Amino acid sequence: MTTLKKNARYERLYEQLVTLMPKSEDMDARMATIVAVLHYKMENFFWTGFYILKGGELTVKTYQGPLACQVLKKHTGVCWTGIDQHKTIIVPDVHKFNGHIACDPHSKSEIVVPLRNQDGEVIGVLDIDSEILNNFDMIDEEWLEKIVKLIW
Repeated sequence: MTTLKKNARYERLYEQLVTLMPKSEDMDARMATIVAVLHYKMENFFWTGFYILKGGELTVKTYQGPLACQVLKKHTGVCWTGIDQHKTIIVPDVHKFNGHIACDPHSKSEIVVPLRNQDGEVIGVLDIDSEILNNFDMIDEEWLEKIVKLIW
């Protein structure tokens, strides 16, 4: 997908999500809606979901795609790196990422966006995997960070 086309698609999806979010104040409903819209309307999103910190563990919440790891080993992998560093992580080739957790061997690239509560504390991540190497870039980072903020 060209940069122009990707940016335009995210813009349309963002506008759609802005319209959908007021229909529920429930965080789970909002996360499920975001996951469904992204998973089915963005090319090459193989796995799309949220992991939430719960009792010190990073536990899968809502997702679309193949079976997920239910709990991720602490301070290991891309999701925990996003939590620990409090920032978006883009991995062009997950097989070259030290400590990558392979929930599905078809995953080739990944982006993880921290989910913050109203106080700015990181409480989880939006995690998206692709079967394509180098699928994610700064456009994904910019729009996904903006989309995740719609949960609150």
